[in-house]
Amino acid sequence: MLSVICPIYNEEKYIAGCIDSIIAQNYPKDDIEVIFADGMSSDQTRKIVAQYAERYNWIRLVDNPRKIVPPALNAAVKASRGDVIIRIDAHASYPSNYFSALATALKRYDADNVGAVCRTDVLVKTPKSLAIREVLAHPLGVGNSAFRTGIDSAGEVDTVPFGCWKRDVFEKYGYFDERLVRNQDIEFNKRIKRGGGRIVIIPETHSTYYARETFAKLAKNNFGNGKWNILTVKYTRQFDSLSPRHFIPLAFVLSLIIPLIAGIFWTPALWLSAASLAAYLVAVSAISAKIAIRCHLNFFYLVSSFAILHLSYGLGSLCGLAKVILN
Repeated sequence: MLSVICPIYNEEKYIAGCIDSIIAQNYPKDDIEVIFADGMSSDQTRKIVAQYAERYNWIRLVDNPRKIVPPALNAAVKASRGDVIIRIDAHASYPSNYFSALATALKRYDADNVGAVCRTDVLVKTPKSLAIREVLAHPLGVGNSAFRTGIDSAGEVDTVPFGCWKRDVFEKYGYFDERLVRNQDIEFNKRIKRGGGRIVIIPETHSTYYARETFAKLAKNNFGNGKWNILTVKYTRQFDSLSPRHFIPLAFVLSLIIPLIAGIFWTPALWLSAASLAAYLVAVSAISAKIAIRCHLNFFYLVSSFAILHLSYGLGSLCGLAKVILN
């Protein structure tokens, strides 16, 4: 029995495509259940899921009155009946072999968690959204995560997107930390690794994640990501709950702000801020130019996407740090 769990909230733009990709899976439908944990959506999400559930009795909808992801995941895990549990995201779609490949690999590698590469795309393709897509798939934008940059063969990693677990993993390592609005999957994977567990990424399948398509949504999402990096460390009291790459945007923002503040008292310090910004713009411009030529994309949209991603992420981390210090 395979249980597929998915937290959702106001996903009317994406949910039908997600469910259609689930229906197309080659995994036997007699041995599957799909549980959507909804944070009391105010759009058409619940109606769309209910319509699918009327046609497919293996689709269920449960309530998540707390709205955030960890309680949704924990409620869905506890409500599930499967020997294997796969977590998916409504902002994504999955090739027909996704469930079967992960479930097979879980047994083959005797792993505690198995995942696959997560490709980035956008639903509505405009010059701006395509630039955002490329930035969110580039190592300068998202770091050196294997599940972002791609793999050629299976191997052990620190984390994977979403996840595929044996049920007893939750009995051994606990459930998702409900204090964490974000990063709950990364923290759970770090807990598995600290406990001696194995996390494996495989090349046989992948997921496709649909990114935010405007600069405003890109900034809002990454500001939250940056903020919750700091708060994750605070709540877990484990610096290794995340990886060093998660704090690079904070270091960049501090390299701009600290010299500016110091410049009030010592003018030459302003040159440090200017040097940091100049070095950043040179690096980003060079990479953006290569992407623009290779992919026929707008150079200025690419530079803007990188800058908005890094600055919003770093400012979010700075806000989280201020909150920790002041509280």
